[in-house]
Amino acid sequence: MTKRLDLRVDFAFKSLFGTHGNESILAAFLNAALRFPDEKKIYKVRLLDPHFNKENQEDKRSILDVHAQLEDGSRVNIEIQLNNKHDMEKRTLYYWSKMYSSQMKEGMDYGELCKTITINIVNFRYLSHMHDYHSTFQLYEREQKLLLTDMLEIHFMELPKLLIKWRNKEVDPREDQLVRWLLLLEASEDEEITQVLEEIAMQEDQVLKKAMDEWERVSQDPEVLLAYEARRKALLDEKSALKRAERKGIIKVALGMIQKGIDEETIIELTGLTKEEIQELRRQ
Repeated sequence: MTKRLDLRVDFAFKSLFGTHGNESILAAFLNAALRFPDEKKIYKVRLLDPHFNKENQEDKRSILDVHAQLEDGSRVNIEIQLNNKHDMEKRTLYYWSKMYSSQMKEGMDYGELCKTITINIVNFRYLSHMHDYHSTFQLYEREQKLLLTDMLEIHFMELPKLLIKWRNKEVDPREDQLVRWLLLLEASEDEEITQVLEEIAMQEDQVLKKAMDEWERVSQDPEVLLAYEARRKALLDEKSALKRAERKGIIKVALGMIQKGIDEETIIELTGLTKEEIQELRRQ
């Protein structure tokens, strides 16, 4: 079997979920992600121009997001993140505001603005205090938990948490369609997941079958592969840079603790550095 693209790479994700002709795949994912009841299920989505942000260098990266409009006018933006830059809450609010305000045209009334939803799929543990892999945030009054408006909806889907539940048999892709679609993003690295999803696709889920067939096809397209490898390398370089910056920060903290005379065991516990690394820092 051909080695398939890693769908956790944003370019590959967009090639499958954000490409014209694959709207039924995106609609199936959104129905699962947004938990719409049967009477409100999405049947049609319209892919929108991803270049709604153009103000700075960071905005230009948003072209790899999947930006779509639902039948009721609601806007949805899906972003997949491999690396934790420790800025997700500010980043997602920024892009939500850009997407919401981009609807406004000259002469338009505020009442015409439509619900705006952002979905963040992250390949790291982000909400450490939350047990579930899928968290949804809206605007509520603090004391009475009264919803101010449903115009804002922000989702976080944490793949590492889902994988733990999968391995512990706490989730079943045969019963939960969101589990099914999120596990698809992990399938390139896991034969067992691939086999289970292929069985589901053959037995009951025609849209999942279409997705897996299309995934197989784009994984053999030379032009797609060239762009995918370039993007994957850029993400790996970014990950290395983030790790270097994180380590420099840890070393700075450890040096400060050494200067304050904090004992070695405490420094090890708080920084994760080894005894040998701390002793080396003491000699500097």
